[in-house]
Amino acid sequence: MRHILLAGAGAIALSACSALGTPHADVAASSNLPTEPVLGAWGVDLTAMDATADPGDDFNRYVNGAWIDTNEIPADRSRYGSFDALRENSDERVKAIIEDIAAGEHASGTEAQKIKDMFNNWMDAGAIEARGLAAVQDELDAIAAADSREALTRIINSPGVASNDIFGMFLNVDSKSPDRYSFYVGQAGLGLPDRDYYFNDADRFAAIRAAYVAHVAEMLTLAGVDGADAKADAIMAFETNLAESHWDRVKRRNRDLTYNKMTLAELETYAPGYDWSAAFDQSGAAKTDYLVVTTKDAMPKLAATWAETDLQTLKDYATFHTLSNNAQYLPAAFDEASFNFFGRTLNGQPEQRERWKRGVTLVNGYLGFAVGKEYVARHFPPEAKAEMERLVDNLRTALGMRIDELDWMGEDTKVQAHDKLAKFTPKVGYPDVWEDYSAMTIVEGDLMANVKAARVWNWEDSLSKVGGPVDETEWGMTPQTVNAYYSPTRNEIVFPAAILQAPFFDLVADPAVNYGGIGAVIGHEMGHGFDDQGAKSDGDGVLRDWWTADDKAAFEARTGRLAAQYDEFEPLPGHRVNGKLTLGENIGDNGGMAMAYEAYKLSLDGGEPPVLDGYTGDQRFFMAWAQVWRGKIRDEALINRLATDSHSPGDVRAQGPVRNMDAWYAAFDVTEDDALFIAPEDRVKIW
Repeated sequence: MRHILLAGAGAIALSACSALGTPHADVAASSNLPTEPVLGAWGVDLTAMDATADPGDDFNRYVNGAWIDTNEIPADRSRYGSFDALRENSDERVKAIIEDIAAGEHASGTEAQKIKDMFNNWMDAGAIEARGLAAVQDELDAIAAADSREALTRIINSPGVASNDIFGMFLNVDSKSPDRYSFYVGQAGLGLPDRDYYFNDADRFAAIRAAYVAHVAEMLTLAGVDGADAKADAIMAFETNLAESHWDRVKRRNRDLTYNKMTLAELETYAPGYDWSAAFDQSGAAKTDYLVVTTKDAMPKLAATWAETDLQTLKDYATFHTLSNNAQYLPAAFDEASFNFFGRTLNGQPEQRERWKRGVTLVNGYLGFAVGKEYVARHFPPEAKAEMERLVDNLRTALGMRIDELDWMGEDTKVQAHDKLAKFTPKVGYPDVWEDYSAMTIVEGDLMANVKAARVWNWEDSLSKVGGPVDETEWGMTPQTVNAYYSPTRNEIVFPAAILQAPFFDLVADPAVNYGGIGAVIGHEMGHGFDDQGAKSDGDGVLRDWWTADDKAAFEARTGRLAAQYDEFEPLPGHRVNGKLTLGENIGDNGGMAMAYEAYKLSLDGGEPPVLDGYTGDQRFFMAWAQVWRGKIRDEALINRLATDSHSPGDVRAQGPVRNMDAWYAAFDVTEDDALFIAPEDRVKIW
């Protein structure tokens, strides 16, 4: 089965020596803290606004309209906005770090040596071209020689091999025993983004299916496989059969359905037809005492499809996906063919990203925490960490007050909610204990060997943790990642250093802007602990029902109304937001904004904020939120995201939450004549 490394399930970290910088040791002495905000005079870029727009009709356009009109999506991107600009900035910073490392000489086995060789091997496109298919020939030959399903199962489940299998396995903190790690097993195997791509009759999806079959044939032809067209048709038919058994994304969100404990023997009996013992033995995972099966009733159907499909088609399927999953490490013809389909056709992206940018992504993916040490040393002052921790405390206080004030929740459930809030663990900037890459061997001059070594290291690290105690110091994102997350099993919120920049956070911006930006993002992540799925875990991370029946019903009534609101958004004609798929993120935005606004008001200590450039404190708070979500996206990418992404599009996020907040209506004089108006009794207030 395909091995998936889940965000948040990183290696057990030990204190590590390195030739790289030491984080935060001397930053305070060397910091040159800014004296003016990055954006505008107080944190919002007023030149980005369309002041002619009515904020009550289109709040996103009011705050971001001029920016939308004057900015184009770069040719190497399918979308561009605030997040993407920060990611570009982070990539530039990481590039500088890598180039500084690459300019030096480093002892074998050091993190600096590994970073240097991994990046330089990637940048040597001539060597990749010269090596040709030899990079994956051993895997291709083994697949071709497989004389049984068991033999094929062993090949594609060998650590380091990147093919596809009909099942995927990943390590995670156990949802019902969060003091240990367990392996999760569920559906996998599709080449298109989602099951619906195989069945949707719309012209767009029919065209994608045809393009996918042509792409499969092209990749097989490039590899010298005979009869590529017929084999591509057979692979598509096989994947379509798999897709028929797959759960849709809404069902997969339901954590009550996706926790099913089984032993390996029980799984073999439950889903016969697949060589489970061979897969687990080959991968090294057979020692686990039990598994958590996610997409339970899909498993027997998928196993039966595997058993009923002729062996040659399974081998062709494995051959194609071995080529596809390694395309960027193969000669340019394979890489370009892969980009033509997955970049241009699926997402409308005209050009590949520059090679160095893709190299940064590669190094970040496999040696990210080694790079992160130096990133923090150069770019994350301790003052930013201290201010973020203060903001988190303020948001925690605000949420506690809001829980007390809830009129739909009873006292017994409030006690449990407060217990969960008290046990929240915030992690800001960077981990206290860093990843130890000493056991990963990276060599000069062999990119594919290094990629395989990194894959094996990751997988063996997962194996070493099965059933063991949970490492509370682990991070699921590197410091240079522009993102944040909440873990329900750990009950923790994590904010990497790279997201703590304008427009999200600016040490010298107006407080209203920071509360409307990073404050609402903090609230969003805290809100995930109380969204429709996060609320199924208690303060210790245990997946259990801690709600009274009446309170649960009241909660579900409110979340149902919120889902219905988002179903009304239609970012493209004929393509709507799926309110049930995006419900968790929308609850996060809804509650996050409410918490941040409450915290902002508390920070004023009864005083009135100044009016700046004609904008009140409340107006600046809401404008900061919309500024975070400014961006543009290609139609093809938007259609893809609406079908597969649990997040609403950026323009929807800019205005979806605010229309449920009374303060927004007052701040911008929004009336029932405005398009975004919701009657007071219909506004959804959850947390």
